[in-house]
Amino acid sequence: MDVSGVVQGCESAFPKSEYDGRVAKARARLAAAGLDVMIVTGPENIFYLTGQQTPGYYTFQALILPVDGDPVFVIRQLEYFNFIANTYIPDAEVYQDGEEPIGFLTRVLRDRGLAGQRLAIDKRGWFLPIAIYEALQDQLGAIGDAAGIVEALRAVKSPLEIEKLERAAAYVDAGMRAGLAVVKAGNTENDLVAAMMGAAIAAGSEYLGMEPLVSSGPRSGIPHGTWRRRRIEPGDPAFLEMAACHDRYHAALMRSAWIGTPPADAAAMMDACQDALAAALETIRPGIPCEVPHLACQAVIDKAGYTDAFRKRLGYSVGISFAPDWGEGAILSLNKGVTTELQPGMAFHLPPALRIYGRFTVGVSETIVVTETGHRVLGTLDRAMVSVN
Repeated sequence: MDVSGVVQGCESAFPKSEYDGRVAKARARLAAAGLDVMIVTGPENIFYLTGQQTPGYYTFQALILPVDGDPVFVIRQLEYFNFIANTYIPDAEVYQDGEEPIGFLTRVLRDRGLAGQRLAIDKRGWFLPIAIYEALQDQLGAIGDAAGIVEALRAVKSPLEIEKLERAAAYVDAGMRAGLAVVKAGNTENDLVAAMMGAAIAAGSEYLGMEPLVSSGPRSGIPHGTWRRRRIEPGDPAFLEMAACHDRYHAALMRSAWIGTPPADAAAMMDACQDALAAALETIRPGIPCEVPHLACQAVIDKAGYTDAFRKRLGYSVGISFAPDWGEGAILSLNKGVTTELQPGMAFHLPPALRIYGRFTVGVSETIVVTETGHRVLGTLDRAMVSVN
C-alpha cells in the first residue's frame, strides 16, 4: 500500500518519547510477572501505549508487545492509515475485510516465533468477547491474564497527560456554564444538552466516551437518566452531568438547578452533598488510602441522615476513555475497602449525589488531580445549586 501521503505520527497526541517511556514501563511489569508477550486489545490501553485512536475500535485490533523485540500492531486495512497518522510504530500486520482476524493474529504470532512463549492478554477489558478469547485458547493454548499491567501505569498521569485533563476541564466548564444558562421554564431537556454539547465542542471537545446525563422534574430522580425532550416546568429540578474530552482524556462535572425555590428536603440534601464533597477533598493527599475520601464523604451523609440515599462509591479515576464510559472506574475507585494509596498524578471525578427516587436528584462534583502536597481542582464553576426565578 502507498502510504506516502500520510506522515508517521502526524496526529499523535504525544511525542514519541512519551510512548517509549510507557512501553518500557509496561515491559518491566511484564517481565516481573513472568510473561514474555502481551496481547493488548482494549482501546484505552492501546491508546496509552501507542497513540492509536479511532471510532472503529469495534473491529478487531491488537498490539503485540514482547518483552524483547519490536512491537507489532494487527489492524483492519481501513484503519491502517489512521494507525500511521496516530502512532510511531513502523510495524503493522494488516488484515482485510473477509479475513478471520483471530486466525490472522495467530499466524502473526507463529510467524514471529512468539506463539510458544508465555503469552498473556488483557482479559478484563471491555472489548475482549468470550468467543475471541476461546478462539485464541483453541489456537494457542493457555493464555495468561495481563489485566492490570497497563492499567496500573495509566492510574498515575504524567505532566503531559495532566495538561490534556486541564484542557478537557476547560471544555466541560464551558459546556456546563451554557447548560445552566438555559435551565428555564419552557425549555426542554434537549435544549440543555444542545447548549452543553455545542459549547463544549466549540471550546475544543472531541467525541465523548459517554453522553451527558441530563434530566428534569420527576425524571431527575432516576439514576443515569438521559434527556428525552421533556419540557421544564415551574418548580422543577434539573440535573446536569457531563464530560468533555481532549485527545481522549476526559474531565467530568455535575451541577444542579431548580426552577423557583427548592423544597426543604432538596435544599438539605444539596447542603449535604456540598459538605460531603468538601470533607472528601480535605482528605486528598499522597499516601492516603483511596477509601479515606469516600469514608469522609459517607460520614457527612450519614450524619445528615441520608445513608439510604447514598449507596455508591464517592468517585473514580478519570483519564483515557472510549465509549461506553467517560471514566476509568475499572482502574481505581474512591470507595470503602480500596486501600491503594493516592499518588501525585492520579486524577479522579468525585460526584456525591442524593435523590428521592421518582422526585428529584441533587448533586455536585469536581474533577481533581492529586498533587505533591494535596490536590488541585481542575474546574472553575461555582458549586451552589442554581436557582432560576
